[in-house]
Amino acid sequence: MSLPPQVNVRVTTMDAELEFAVQPSTTGKQLFDQVVKTIGLREVWYSGLQYVDGKGYLTWLKLDKKVSSQDVKKENPLQFKFRAKFFPEDVSEELIQDITQKLFFMQVKDGILSDEVYCPPETAVLLASYSVQAKFGDYTRDLHRPGYLTSDRLLPQRVLEQHKLSRDQWEERIQVWHEEHCGMLKEDAMLEYLKIAQDLEMYGVNYFDIKNKKGTELWLGVDALGLNIYEKEDKLTPKIGFPWSEIRNISFNDKKFIIKPIDKKAPDFVFFAPRLRINKRILQLCMGNHELYMRRRKPDTIEVQQMKAQAREEKHQKQMERAQLENEKKKREAIEREKEQMEREKQDLMMRLYQFEEKTKKAEKDLQEQMQRAMQLEVERRMAEDEAARLEAERQAALLAKEELARHAQDQMHNQEQLVRTTTQTSYDHWTTSLYARQCPPHPALHPAPCTLHPPPCSAPDHTQGHCNRPDSKPVV
Repeated sequence: MSLPPQVNVRVTTMDAELEFAVQPSTTGKQLFDQVVKTIGLREVWYSGLQYVDGKGYLTWLKLDKKVSSQDVKKENPLQFKFRAKFFPEDVSEELIQDITQKLFFMQVKDGILSDEVYCPPETAVLLASYSVQAKFGDYTRDLHRPGYLTSDRLLPQRVLEQHKLSRDQWEERIQVWHEEHCGMLKEDAMLEYLKIAQDLEMYGVNYFDIKNKKGTELWLGVDALGLNIYEKEDKLTPKIGFPWSEIRNISFNDKKFIIKPIDKKAPDFVFFAPRLRINKRILQLCMGNHELYMRRRKPDTIEVQQMKAQAREEKHQKQMERAQLENEKKKREAIEREKEQMEREKQDLMMRLYQFEEKTKKAEKDLQEQMQRAMQLEVERRMAEDEAARLEAERQAALLAKEELARHAQDQMHNQEQLVRTTTQTSYDHWTTSLYARQCPPHPALHPAPCTLHPPPCSAPDHTQGHCNRPDSKPVV
């Protein structure tokens, strides 16, 4: 007996694609359990498997029926999306596992970016900063250079078109908030994102086209807290609200849907859906949300208590690891700062040493120049001394020559004077002799008598040129 052929199934989560081969008899519950086991999800009550039916409508897979018996679009493999079907009232109190938070974060983020959930521009920028923190961790100037968000889709197209800012300007605004989240764990950033997003008017609301008895087109919103009726032009502000605590019963008959309040005096609210299957889907969502609403108001089951205890332990462990990492990071930063300080001091010392060496070289050069100058001056001094000695010798020689010349001149003058006196005396003697001979002829006797007419010549020193100053002398005629 041959086994029936297996059915190939592809399940797309928010961050992965899973493929399974299931039996034709596999139920929706069995496929769902296989998916949550594969991804490690224990908070299974929020999620479901979504598919496109044969008529193109999105539908949730029924867990109590076979997969092959449901109106799944015929493809190979069969396509399913694993999505949150119900939403918590308070994400920080109800979401336990990190994987649950991550899947909600990614789905809510996708809804905001696609504008299925309206978000004001200012809130969109803040949410984008938490999204960036969840992806990149702490902002670091060295790692996150300008343009680090270029490839990320962070804001709804409506916001980008509404405000004519450049991509760089948007990035700058998101970066300012990103810097503010320093020290925040990625998981905490996702949770902060959800805590802000859950306050948006369209968060966690499933909208359905309906008409009232008068045929007026309206929106029916189903969420964690109850049912709301909206005007067609405004999905943000409900006109009528029915909290789960005030609803006694809900039912439908074909396209007609009836909401019965607890207050029996209050009239029933009746509306009409376009198709019967829409009413079935509305009722299914109402039942699931109401069940979770009642469950939240009861003590946690043992399973949930264990999950919360485990989550607390894991969170504590992560905080310890985070603290240890922070400690190590601070130590590394301190070491880096010390290293940088030492490097700066080293550079400073090197610079000072270089400056000192330059000053030393300059001083040595100046000293060398001064020594050379001193040697040159010494040579010049010696040359000057030699020149002075030479000049002094020449002066002494000149003085000696002058003295010699003076003596020689004196001797010449003395000799000339002697010569003059001698010549004068000789001339005078000759003259007197001649004169005497003319006037006093010689006595014939042997001893002639002296001449009395002329006395003997004067021998006085000042007798010159034929003159005599003696009183008895007479001029010669």
